Amino acid sequence: MIEKGSTYVVMGLLNTDSIAYAAGKMIEELGGKVIYTVQNERMKRIFFDRGSKLSEEERAAMHIEYCDVTVEEEVKALFEKVGTINGVLHSIGFANPKTCLGESIYTSAYDDIKQAFHISCASLAAVAHFAVPQMKEGGSIVTLSFESRRAFPYYNWMGVNKAGLEALVRALAREYGRKLVRVNAVSAGPLATKAAKSIPHFAHLAHTWEEVSPLPWDVIEDKKEVANAVVFLLGKYSKKITGQTIYVDGGASSMGGVLLPHEKPPKPNADAAE
Repeated sequence: MIEKGSTYVVMGLLNTDSIAYAAGKMIEELGGKVIYTVQNERMKRIFFDRGSKLSEEERAAMHIEYCDVTVEEEVKALFEKVGTINGVLHSIGFANPKTCLGESIYTSAYDDIKQAFHISCASLAAVAHFAVPQMKEGGSIVTLSFESRRAFPYYNWMGVNKAGLEALVRALAREYGRKLVRVNAVSAGPLATKAAKSIPHFAHLAHTWEEVSPLPWDVIEDKKEVANAVVFLLGKYSKKITGQTIYVDGGASSMGGVLLPHEKPPKPNADAAE
C-alpha cells in the first residue's frame, strides 16, 4: 500500500499508454506524489504532448523532469533535485530494432549492443546509486522485465539484457539491503505499448500468450494488472521482499508446452460478446 504523502520517481514516461503512466496514476490515486521523468524535451513533445488523451490542465498538473539515464550527471542531478523519496520505478529499455532485434541474433553493430545494455540494464545501477541516499528511511526500487529464462523469436538482444537486468536486481538487493532499500523486478506478459511496437512481429508474442497462458491475457488492458504489482512492491506491504522477479503474465512463464483445448481460458470480453 502506498502511504499518503509519500513521493515516488517514475522513470521512463513515454505516453499515457505506458506502464509508467499506469503505475504513476495508481500511486496518485492512493495518495502518493509522483515525479515522472522523460529522456528529454524532444521525446516529451513527440510522444507525450502530441495526440495526448489528457487535457492541458491534466498535463500541466503532472510533475515532469528530464533525465537521460546514459548521462550520469543527469541522473545525479535528478535525485539531488527531487530530495527525499520513498521509491523509484525504472521503466526504461531500448534496443535498436534494426540491429538488435529481428530474425538473427548476430549483429556486428556492437555500439548498438552496448547502447542497449547501458539503457536497458546498467542504467538501473546508476539510478540506484543516486536514489538510495534520498531514501532516508529505506524504500523500494522496481524495474520492469520480460520472461528471460526462455528465448523468444525476434527479441534477441533485448532478451539478453532482461536476463542481465534480473541478475542486477539480485546484486543491488544484496548491496542496498543494509540501507533498508528493496530492489525487485516485475516480469510482465506482452503489452501493446509504444515501446512494444518496435519489437518485430509483436503479434507473434501476443499469440504465444494465447497458447500458453492459463489466465486470459489482454495485451492492452492488463497493463493495469502489471501496475498493481509495481505499486505493491513500492509500498509498505512488501517490506520483506527483495531481489525477486515477480511474474505478472497470466501464468505463462510457469507452463510447460501449449494449453490443450479444454485448458484454454475464455478470451477477454468473451462473455460480453455472447
